[in-house]
Amino acid sequence: MPTELKYLKGVGPRRADVLAKEADIHSETDVLEYFPYKYVDRSRIYKINELTADMSYVQLIGRFVAKEVVGVGTKKRLSARFVDGSGAMEVVWFRGLNYIDGQINTADEYLLFGKPTFFNGRMNMAHPDIERNPDRLQFSGKLMPMYTTTEGMKRAMITSKVMQSIVEAAFESVRLTGVRETLPAQLIARHNLMTRPDALWAIHFPPDLKTLEKARFRLKFEELFYIQLALLRSRNINRSQVAGIRFEAPGPMLGKFYKEHQKFEPTGAQKRVVHEVWGDFKSGKQMNRLVQGDVGSGKTLVALLCMLIVAGNGMQSCLMAPTEILANQHYENLVGELRGMEVRVALLTGSVKGKKRKEILDGLANGSISIVIGTHALIGPTVAFNSLALCVIDEQHRFGVAQRAMLWATNSCPPHVLVMTAPPIPRTLAMTIYGDLDVSVIDEMPPGRKPVYTEHYFYCNRNKLNAFIRSELQKGRQAYVVFPLIKENEKMDYKNLEEGFKFMTECFPEYKVCMVHGKLRTDEKDEAMRQFVSGEARIMVATTVIEVGVNVPNASVMVIESAERFGLSQLHQLRGRVGRGADQSFCILMTANELARDTRRRIEIMCQTTDGFAIAEADMRLRGPGDIEGTQQSGVPFRLKISDLARDAQILSFARDCAKEVLADDPMLTSPQSVVMTQRLAELQGNAMNWSRIS
Repeated sequence: MPTELKYLKGVGPRRADVLAKEADIHSETDVLEYFPYKYVDRSRIYKINELTADMSYVQLIGRFVAKEVVGVGTKKRLSARFVDGSGAMEVVWFRGLNYIDGQINTADEYLLFGKPTFFNGRMNMAHPDIERNPDRLQFSGKLMPMYTTTEGMKRAMITSKVMQSIVEAAFESVRLTGVRETLPAQLIARHNLMTRPDALWAIHFPPDLKTLEKARFRLKFEELFYIQLALLRSRNINRSQVAGIRFEAPGPMLGKFYKEHQKFEPTGAQKRVVHEVWGDFKSGKQMNRLVQGDVGSGKTLVALLCMLIVAGNGMQSCLMAPTEILANQHYENLVGELRGMEVRVALLTGSVKGKKRKEILDGLANGSISIVIGTHALIGPTVAFNSLALCVIDEQHRFGVAQRAMLWATNSCPPHVLVMTAPPIPRTLAMTIYGDLDVSVIDEMPPGRKPVYTEHYFYCNRNKLNAFIRSELQKGRQAYVVFPLIKENEKMDYKNLEEGFKFMTECFPEYKVCMVHGKLRTDEKDEAMRQFVSGEARIMVATTVIEVGVNVPNASVMVIESAERFGLSQLHQLRGRVGRGADQSFCILMTANELARDTRRRIEIMCQTTDGFAIAEADMRLRGPGDIEGTQQSGVPFRLKISDLARDAQILSFARDCAKEVLADDPMLTSPQSVVMTQRLAELQGNAMNWSRIS
């Protein structure tokens, strides 16, 4: 029987509550899987006269020769004088003064462990760990684990040192029952992996760097292996057990559109992806396919061609977009593309009311509407399809998996699912989030597109910028100016939309300026968009609502104000609003002069490349996978505790290969040899619903 957390030595009820709330630690197992974030080499003892202010953590051996509590109230501190024969230094504590005071006496020798600082012309150390009688210390001369501690943990006196003792107590508690192995013996032997009990001990108390790396590899491999195993097994189940709607022929609509309505020849990449989708359509299995393509690569045309195959077979398609602006844009584009064809297209958003809404719902129910474009309104309880065969999810990272599931819940046979995403997702992230989907890549831009030239301006270059914008407007072009805020926030020194609209109106009185942001009424937004699309308005001042979907080929300038506020992928998305015509386009990143190092690096990357895949990889390296927009809700199957998708790509690929090997021998994990894996998957997945079929 596992020991309750509160009964572990050094925990108790109060600390157990704090650990649960602050660190999601609820059990002995959680303690053992609360991994150190770094290690400090305690193999060397320093002398006080060797210390410098730029050193990291060091340890000293010496004696306290004096101590006193000074100050009053919140400024009270314990100050002690520490000597080691080479010199003396002040040691101070601001918390737990009574406890520390009781631990210090002048008769004993102590080991101090902390970070030296230089203050008021003297070396000192604040809040070091102290140990009496250094000869008996466990960590002296070893790699010492350092644990992340929140402010809430610190208030409960749960320091990194205390976490070490709690980890020791957890190991002692499980000593009799042992730590259970979670990988099959043949997999461990085949790849010479460390066992789980040995790896867990070594990750917390490594005797040396070599052993630590072996432990890290084992635990990272296990974590990534089970993610891949879960995804790939889900795909096996989907392919073997979930029947899909089969099409025997492409139908007449695709050929008619291609011959009579197609304005531009599709690229080779677009044709390849449509061919891959057609292979899914005629397979008899439900399609779950991710289409990756850079901004402007033509994913929407691919979706249209696929929906025409469905319409040609007498069935229905829906395209779900995250915003009304994007849904309207898709609707207008598709109606224009299909003008003259017997394909009824409808738009269903939250703004469609009354008689018009009833007509659309009736058309979906009786099958007279072949293609419906919409927002979340498509998953409302009153929406029922006659024969839904294809769901296209655009900008899928904006939708939760449960919302997407509702699209096919009303069908007796689940429709095919085509997921479109932009900007591109790093390969390691795609393998993890979308590992159960087939992936198609549009890696070719339509002919005639010129790369957008990107330049970085400081605010002091405002006059130069305005002159450049005017020169483009005089050529008949249009310009976007994007701001991060709608109204000024006095806590944040960033340019705001309303001031920007007034400024641009005053600077360019000869041109009409329109404004778009998320808090406008739909009719106001639509009117502003109409003015810009028609060319009546030559400058659009906007927030990031125009990040996706707005297609104005005549716009050649994108100015992004306070560019330091945006992530790389968002900057790339915004840049993708220009460069959609044959003329050279420009993106200007406006920032303050003083920039943080990571911010400056983001700006440099944007100016160096227009490759969305390269930008996505750089974005993940800079921000980490969990911060990339949408990845938290998109559904990494299990929370990563030790792996880093940005740095562990090789381990991830190896883990995926191993998962494929396992499933090649036992596709559903039903053999006796797979029991250990099915048990571990059940533990990790808990009662979570399997969303794999609608990812």
